[in-house]
Amino acid sequence: MSIDFRVDKTLCTKCGTCVADCVAMVLAMEDDGFPAVRAGKEDDCIGCQHCLAVCPVAAVSVLGKKPADSLPLAGRLPDADRLETLIKGRRSVRRFADENLPPKVVQRLLDVAGHAPTGVNDRRVLFSVVDDRAVMAKLRTDLYEQIGALADSGKLPEKMAFFAGFVKVWKEKKIDPIFRGAPHLLVVSAPADAPTPEADCLIAMTTFDLFAPTVGVGTVWGGLPTWAITTIAPEFKARLGVPDSHRFGYAMPFGRPTVNYHRTVQHAPAQVHRVS
Repeated sequence: MSIDFRVDKTLCTKCGTCVADCVAMVLAMEDDGFPAVRAGKEDDCIGCQHCLAVCPVAAVSVLGKKPADSLPLAGRLPDADRLETLIKGRRSVRRFADENLPPKVVQRLLDVAGHAPTGVNDRRVLFSVVDDRAVMAKLRTDLYEQIGALADSGKLPEKMAFFAGFVKVWKEKKIDPIFRGAPHLLVVSAPADAPTPEADCLIAMTTFDLFAPTVGVGTVWGGLPTWAITTIAPEFKARLGVPDSHRFGYAMPFGRPTVNYHRTVQHAPAQVHRVS
């Protein structure tokens, strides 16, 4: 495999920072003082692009990626107070507008979430997204019908028997306790043979969730749709495009919120055990 590691020698200062930061020890300083791939080590590259990111003078390209196409960090990162407010201020939204989000907004959310870290930089998280409210409406109706049929025949799993109440509320009042009426749904999954499939999925979903409020999107961690799809009606995994070889990570309804929150809440201090 070729990782296409290149150094612009007109820019490189021979500082060795890229070599020092290569977690797989693929790089070394050559006799001429410039960094290069060590003989026989190219296949050990995990594609993290640390060498590209850490070079202070933008001299390193790798995997066909050029530093000019990356976003610069200096002066662009949120300060600690704003990031703290984002983390403390995000809320689970359960009131959504019945309208599609602009496709560019959805794609931006997915692109950002796709940068979430994964174990050994495996990067095989699959984002299965329902990005059209008409498709979501059909999925919602079909799932309620399936759960209702199981409830009527006494075939709901014992621990999931309470879903029968959700079906009743849906049929009688058109209230949607499972998806909260959201126009969109995101499901994350990862290959079962990935180094850390469960963690990869939850990190990706957390990244999506935290970025969403910055573009005016509301989210809710969907324990109910996750249970419905994985435990009650697992055939819906295939309908959502989740391969049989994947671990199902989580489901997240999302859309434009119709509720505004004006301040953070006040949780108790974190539970901490300091090891000595």
